[in-house]
Amino acid sequence: MKWFVYNALFCVAYLAMMPAFLLRMKRRGGYRARMGDRFARYPALAFPDGAIWIHAVSVGEVQVAGQLMRAMRATDPSLRFVFSTTSSTGWRTAEREVAGDDILIYNPLDFPSLVRRAFDQIRPRAIILTETEIWPNFIREARRRGVPLFLANARISDRSAPRYRRLRWFFGEVFRCFTKIYAQSDLDAERLASAGADRGKIEVTGSFKFDVARRRPDKEAELRAWIGEGPVLLGGSTWPGEDEVLLRLYGDLPPEVKLVIAPRHFEKADAVEANIVKAGFACVRRSRGDAGASAADSPRTVYLADTTGELMGLFGLAAAAFVGKSLCAHGSQNMIEPCLCGVPTVVGPFTENFRPVMSDLLAAEAIVQVRDEAELRSTILSFFSGRGSAFAAALGARARAAVERRKGATARCANDILSYLG
Repeated sequence: MKWFVYNALFCVAYLAMMPAFLLRMKRRGGYRARMGDRFARYPALAFPDGAIWIHAVSVGEVQVAGQLMRAMRATDPSLRFVFSTTSSTGWRTAEREVAGDDILIYNPLDFPSLVRRAFDQIRPRAIILTETEIWPNFIREARRRGVPLFLANARISDRSAPRYRRLRWFFGEVFRCFTKIYAQSDLDAERLASAGADRGKIEVTGSFKFDVARRRPDKEAELRAWIGEGPVLLGGSTWPGEDEVLLRLYGDLPPEVKLVIAPRHFEKADAVEANIVKAGFACVRRSRGDAGASAADSPRTVYLADTTGELMGLFGLAAAAFVGKSLCAHGSQNMIEPCLCGVPTVVGPFTENFRPVMSDLLAAEAIVQVRDEAELRSTILSFFSGRGSAFAAALGARARAAVERRKGATARCANDILSYLG
């Protein structure tokens, strides 16, 4: 009965979301060509026997999955993977993570018949899901077929925890299908157990994202040529409202400081550019191929980084960084990347998506968390003042050390999964 209810509700929810889904597909593009994948209609793909099916959605999850694949291949180079995602952004990121003999697909919708059709074609040796990718019919089908199933870098958000606990009567069966769950923190492990997961199958590994971040010296050199010399204040993965906060403080920074804004969603770049112009600054836009020299006559210039795959290079250039989706939106983006680069880093109050990471960084005094725009402003201005520069340098050094100390979770997980597979 409970599975009938879930499938009925999933069908209603999918139909309700369809208009917004189609609009996003039109805006982002690239998804329509492989729409058949969502119905397990694959375009003449030859799935390899014994492949490991790995699934991830967001950019961060895809990078975690890519790191895990590389760690597993370091032990067994013969491994092949089927990599699935559900968004065009995830697809573009995954294209850089998969090897030449891997197969990239969109994950089937979580309807029983579509899931069965996908399993019939892919015939996976094992399945690895990342973080919060809980698709009940998919998971149940893996269990029914006896396919080893792993949840890597698992976390349960503050918002989701009460929901999973209330619906333990349903999700308990789902979580107990996993062969092993690798949780980011003790709190995540406790929440998973409260949702019905088998405590004996949960291992606390720490966050895999400490292993994912890698500096990009080639990209740093390319971006430095675009921005020019001088200290950089970077707003990384900003959400609506956060670029305006940075623009309001920019005019009070020393004139040699250059502001770079990298919005989280590039389709919003036009709105960010409009805000830049409204604030009285010139806009140099990466996607247009604008050069910094084109705005040489302007008193101040803002660099709009609206292209994919360059954020890590930008963090490597920054003298200070603000990580977005933490001041004007909830959840936060990845603060590990600037910390790895030794950049003094500031986040807002809403960092629940990176709770274990933030706990580690705050304990190491390796990041600054502010409550509001006023605190963000005073912190950033202090970084570029004579009195605050020493504090900023020490903060960046502690940040780099904190990230380096916490590496290794991915390799431990990879070896453990391989031990299960023999």
